[in-house]
Amino acid sequence: MSLFEGAGVALITPFTRDYKINYEKLEELIEFQIANKVDAIVAAGTTAESATLNFEERMEVIKFCIDRTKKRTLVIAGTGTNSTSMAVEFSKQSYEYGADIVMAVTPYYNKGNESGLIDYFTQIANSVKCPVIMYNVPSRTGVKLPLNVIKTLSEVPNIQGIKEASGDIGYVADIANIAPKLDIYSGNDDMVTPMMALGAKGVISVTSNIIPKENHDMVMNYINGNIKEAVEAQIKYIDLIRAMFIEVNPVPIKEAMNMMGFNVGECRSPLGPLSEKNREHVRQTLNKYGLIK
Repeated sequence: MSLFEGAGVALITPFTRDYKINYEKLEELIEFQIANKVDAIVAAGTTAESATLNFEERMEVIKFCIDRTKKRTLVIAGTGTNSTSMAVEFSKQSYEYGADIVMAVTPYYNKGNESGLIDYFTQIANSVKCPVIMYNVPSRTGVKLPLNVIKTLSEVPNIQGIKEASGDIGYVADIANIAPKLDIYSGNDDMVTPMMALGAKGVISVTSNIIPKENHDMVMNYINGNIKEAVEAQIKYIDLIRAMFIEVNPVPIKEAMNMMGFNVGECRSPLGPLSEKNREHVRQTLNKYGLIK
């Protein structure tokens, strides 16, 4: 049985004008996602600016999402960092709070060699009794999980999934081949249907912050055999997806949400505002898709 099938959202963290977490707004976003058929909410992941949340803030965001969803959808806690002991602590507390799944990004900057990566994920898995998703995103971390490491880790009983965001479709095929027990989720919004053709169960998506139902419907169409409709949706939204990555994530998606009236605030430094040129491009793209007037 799969961890989940469908489109999960890599939920942003809304901030007030003085860059405090806006919990009232976060609750609104959770309700918006649930109303629009989100299949899982990732709390305190990369898109949530976890790198600039301190320990207490990160745990508060995870607990808040768990408490407010009230089991109406899955909550996946983003618990990865570049310190194994800290990732273990994030994972243990998230599990104790009631997270359905924990997801850990590969260690960034210090990266980890093969034995270190195996130890990192194994310690996380051993610290919880819920499923664990590995997150491979080499463009942000500087490390691409070696296939032999993925194969070894897939044999750890509760390491049951991988969010794959390398952009390498051949590598996805290799993962499906050497680790058939793993549930694969696209970490690239522009590769959902190609990855599902190789067996992926869906996507953990940035654009689901603004089009959750559309992404859910795309994945469900594919699962239900409506391949043509799913592929058409993938192609239809490609310009929107490109616009949401015109600068480093989550700067464009938060700007888009502000333009749409969500009022989620700005990103914390060192992420600054979009350039004026790119801001105008985002505005024009949202207008093209009827998301703003």
